[in-house]
Amino acid sequence: MQSFVRRHTVGVAGVVSALALAVVVAAVRGVIPAGLLPTYEPLVSVIPSLNALISATAIATIALGWRAARNRDFTRHRALMGASTLLFAGFLALYLYRLVVHGTTEFGGPDAVYQFLYLPVLIVHMALAMVCVPLVVYALVLAGTHSVAELPGTPHARVGRVAASLWLVSFFLGIVVYLLLYVVY
Repeated sequence: MQSFVRRHTVGVAGVVSALALAVVVAAVRGVIPAGLLPTYEPLVSVIPSLNALISATAIATIALGWRAARNRDFTRHRALMGASTLLFAGFLALYLYRLVVHGTTEFGGPDAVYQFLYLPVLIVHMALAMVCVPLVVYALVLAGTHSVAELPGTPHARVGRVAASLWLVSFFLGIVVYLLLYVVY
C-alpha cells in the first residue's frame, strides 16, 4: 500500500483533500442532518473557546516545528507537525460537530464592523483553511512515504513552508473571528 501511495502522492493527496473538503461543505450547507449526531449542550457551548485554545496551541506547534526543521532536528519537526495535524483534526471535528448540531453564530456587532472587518477576516480565514488542506495533506503524504534522507529530493520542504505559512495565518485569523464573535461582540 505504501508503495502505491508513494507512486501516486499527488493523486492520493488530492482524493483525501477532496473527501475532507466535501465533508466540510456538506456540514456548512446543512446536508448532514442534526439528528444524526447526539447533542451534548455543555460541550456545544464551550467549543468556540476550546477551538480558540486549540488554534493558539497549533500556532505554537507549527512555529516550533518550522524552527525544528530549520535546525535540522527532523525528529522534533515530525513530532510537532504531527501534533499540529492532530490539533487541526480535533479543531475541525469540534467545529463541524457544533455546526451540524447548533448551526452558525450570528455576528452581534455593528453592521460597519461586520462588513469591513469581520466578513473580510472570516472570508480570508476560510479561504486559507481550504487552500491549506491539500497542501498539508500533500506534505504529510510525502513525509509518510519517504525517509528523512529522501525528502530533500521531493517538494516536501517547499510545499511545507507554504502550507505552514498559510496555516499560521489561518489559525491566527480564526482566533480573530472568535474574539469578534464571542468576546468583543
